[in-house]
Amino acid sequence: MTTRTAFNGSYAANEVDFLLTPLQLPDTSITDKEILIQSGQSHYSQLLTHEQAPAEAYTALFHQALVANGPCMAGHVLALAAQIVATRPQGITLVSLARAGTPVGVLLKHVLKRYFQQHVRHYSVSIVRDVGLDQNALRYILQQHRPETLVFVDGWTGKGVIARQLASSLAAFADSDNVAIPAELYVLTDLSGSAKVAASNDDYLIPSCILNATVSGLVSRSVYNKAHAHAGDFHGCVFYGHLAPYDLSRYFIDALLAHIEQAWQHPTAEAHHLPAAQLKDISEKWLDTLITRYRVKHPHYIKPGIGESTRVLLRREARLLLLQDANAEATRHLRWLAEAKAIPITIISDLPYRAVALIKEIPL
Repeated sequence: MTTRTAFNGSYAANEVDFLLTPLQLPDTSITDKEILIQSGQSHYSQLLTHEQAPAEAYTALFHQALVANGPCMAGHVLALAAQIVATRPQGITLVSLARAGTPVGVLLKHVLKRYFQQHVRHYSVSIVRDVGLDQNALRYILQQHRPETLVFVDGWTGKGVIARQLASSLAAFADSDNVAIPAELYVLTDLSGSAKVAASNDDYLIPSCILNATVSGLVSRSVYNKAHAHAGDFHGCVFYGHLAPYDLSRYFIDALLAHIEQAWQHPTAEAHHLPAAQLKDISEKWLDTLITRYRVKHPHYIKPGIGESTRVLLRREARLLLLQDANAEATRHLRWLAEAKAIPITIISDLPYRAVALIKEIPL
C-alpha cells in the first residue's frame, strides 16, 4: 500500500502541496547521528533529531533578522519572480526543494499572482544528496503539468551540491521515464555559481534560515530509507504538530509580503552579480584551502555560507565556526548558537563568505 497524498503543513491549502509522506520516526541524538553517518552505518537522510521549540532568546534573533534583512529578501523575491516570468513563457509550476526552498516558493506563488498576474501551483518535494530528487513526486507533478513549466526553487547554494544532484537526478529521470526537464535551479542567493538564476550572490542572512520547522510549515527536513519505503511512496518527513504554538510560518510569509509591497512601490537598484565562473573558482579554491588548513577528510564536512552554517549548528556536531567578522550583525545568531554549544569561533578576515561551519569528525 502506497502513500501519495499531498498536504499543506501549517500553510494555507492553496499555498503549497507538500509531496512528502508524514512518518513516525525515532529520535536520534545529534551525537549518535554523527557517529552513524560518519561510520557509514546510516545515511543522513535515514536519521532525524527531533526538533524542540526554539529558545525565546533565539526566536528574538529571528525577529531581529526579519527587521534587518526582510527588505533585502523582499527585493530578491521580486527579482526572482520577474526572472521566472521571463524564462517560463509557456507557463509556471513552482517546485520548491524541501525544506529551505519551501518558504521561498510560498512567497513566489503570492508574488507571481499579485504582481505578475500568474496563477501557479506550488509543490514542495524532497531532494537528498546521494539519493536524488524524489522521482515519485516528480511523476505526480507531471500528471498535471508540462515538463517545460517546472521551476525548481531553493533558498541558496553553498558548494553547489544540490544543484549538481538536481542535474544528475533529472538526467536519470530522462533515461528512466523519457521526459526531459531543464536542470535549472532558481535561488535567492548563489554562492557557488551553480544556479541557473539567482537574485544575488551575497552571503546574507535570509531570515527563514534561522529557524527549522517553525518557519517551514511545521515540516521536518525530508527523510528517506529505501529499506522501509514502498515503491510508490513519496520521500518522508515528520510533521511537528506539537510545535504549533511556536509556529511562525504564516507570520513570516505575511511579514515578507508587507516588505515586498514596499519594495514593489519603491524599487532599489539591482543586486551586483559576479560571473558564475568566478564564483565557482572562489568556491573551489577556498574549499581546497580549508581542507588543507584544517585537515578535513571530506568536503561534505565543510559548509560555506550563513545558511549552511546555521544548519550545521542546529542539526549537526560542529567542530569550528569560521567568521569573516567577529561582530557582524548577520552572524549574531551563529555566535549565539556557537557560544551556547561551546563551539570555537575563528575569525578569517579574507574569507569570501560571512561564515563557514566545519562538521566535527568523530573518531571511529
